Amino acid sequence: MLSFPLKLTVAIWVAVAIVAPAQALESALSLKDIYTRTVEQQVQPPPEDLQNYIDQLVVTLNSNNISKLPTQYILLVDRNPKVQISILFWLDQEGQYQFIGASPVSTGRSLGFEHFETPVGVYAHSLANLDYRAEGSKNSKGVRGYGIKGRRVFDFGWQKAKKGWGDKIIADMRLQMHATDPGLLESRLGTVQSKGCVRIPGTLNFLLDRYSVLDADYLQAVSEGKKFWVLDKNREDNPWAGRYMVVVDSGKEQKPEWAAYTPPASAVPASRKVVKAS
Repeated sequence: MLSFPLKLTVAIWVAVAIVAPAQALESALSLKDIYTRTVEQQVQPPPEDLQNYIDQLVVTLNSNNISKLPTQYILLVDRNPKVQISILFWLDQEGQYQFIGASPVSTGRSLGFEHFETPVGVYAHSLANLDYRAEGSKNSKGVRGYGIKGRRVFDFGWQKAKKGWGDKIIADMRLQMHATDPGLLESRLGTVQSKGCVRIPGTLNFLLDRYSVLDADYLQAVSEGKKFWVLDKNREDNPWAGRYMVVVDSGKEQKPEWAAYTPPASAVPASRKVVKAS
């Protein structure tokens, strides 16, 4: 059970995350400063690793016949069990990828009943699979799987992925990106935990939602007169919104020091031990 001080800390953090006003984007790169100041869980890949990720991102996009993209944000996820991070890039007018920020995530376990290995590939955040918002309800184990009420669930539709149980064949799974329980599971980000979806920090979920980072298709439809209840009423409709989440596997055999995110002591329930990648 959470101690009173931790409950109070979580409650205050939740309240701040919900009511904190958004800062209008003056430029595409201004999101980097906002990311640095508002996303609580961050890692800092060194230049060499960032370049390797950019190279892998470009290869993955090209292999999916996606090239000559206009300037936009793109989210990359490294599903490698030793890494487990997301990196937000901005593709500028010269075709160069600019680093915005990086955070620990949790992708799918390769073993376990009803678990899937998060598939690699390029996934468009399109209107074919409309998002929704977390109800904040708890399951039978007292866990809020999608995080606190109101957190956005980014839906990337049905995708092919390897099952972690039974015959372990390739089957259909619903690929989503979402927050997780801030008190019980968020401290485990950076390790393989999910059933196949991409779990991200609640503060990163808030940033992607409030600043329409991956909402290019939604914003285009809104400009044509359509309405979507799921969009944040206080959102910043930026002209650099993207639409792609790209999942790769870096193939690393050891966890890099820079990827070993350690949450502050106040964020880890005393009854829970942080699970580290083996």
